[in-house]
Formats: sequence, C-alpha cells, structure tokens
Amino acid sequence: MHTMTAAIAEKTSASGAEPLYLAFSLNNQDYAVPITQVQEIREWSRVTPLPNSPHYIKGVLNLRGTIVPIIDMRLRFQLVEKDYDAFTVIVVVNVRDRLAGLVVDTVSDVLRVGPDERCTMSEFEGQANRPFIEGLAQVDGQLLILLDVQRLVNPEDLATVAGSS
Repeated sequence: MHTMTAAIAEKTSASGAEPLYLAFSLNNQDYAVPITQVQEIREWSRVTPLPNSPHYIKGVLNLRGTIVPIIDMRLRFQLVEKDYDAFTVIVVVNVRDRLAGLVVDTVSDVLRVGPDERCTMSEFEGQANRPFIEGLAQVDGQLLILLDVQRLVNPEDLATVAGSS
C-alpha cells in the first residue's frame, strides 16, 4: 500500500498559509509531524534487522532500491512495546535528503495548525523526549504534540545503518 490517500493529497494541495501536519497516535497520545517532511505512508511490513543498531531501530527496508532505517517510535519515546497489527503503519520521512521510516500505532489525519492553535509549553526538567518536541497545538479539540523530525531522527544513526548495508 503506497501512500497518501486522496484526502491527504487534497488537503496537501489546498491553498492556505498555515502549515500542514500529519497526525498519528502512539500509546493513545496524538502526535504530528510536518507534512512537508512526509514522503509516504506504508502498511507495516517485515524489516531486515541489523546487528549493533540502536534498540529503537527495528531494521531496514528496501524501498524501491533505497535502504531505509525503520524506527519504532514507541521504543524511541521509551513507551511500552506493542505487537504490530493491521493499523500499524510506517511513515516515511525525509530528513536532510535521507529517508527514515517511523513505526506508529495509527495515522489519523492531515491538519492545518495556525498560530492561534499553538500552545505554549511549560518548561520541565528530566523529560527525555523534550528535545524532539517542537511544541503543542490544540486542533479541533485534539491536543497534538508537534515533533521536530530533524532532531527526532538522529543523522548519526541513519549514517550508521546506511553504512552497514
């Protein structure tokens, strides 16, 4: 199953100044990444594990001739591991001209996030995932954690995985 549905493509091509985000869930919490960094959405498929990879990298996938590291977002965020099911998808993102796949529980929608929908985030100590968070947004009654894909997908990990293929 390659990809973006007609609804996503329609929302993506619609005009508007507010940035678009792809919303997904992990452990019943809503997250979002900028749609401009999403290359495609794929159903879960088996990956080839690589030895000596970080624990959150499940392996690699050959995507039309490109080796793509697959990152389990539950493990990346130190959440409880879950068996993959029919709703599990891989969101393929482009980070500095390299592809990475993010395994998420389910993808929900593409949303516009205007400046008035963004929430200020209080500072708090000891939160391991804080560097990955761009901010928060309240959209249609849904509180989203907006992720910084550039920080989330460690370029050194991508280079290590790409070098071993």
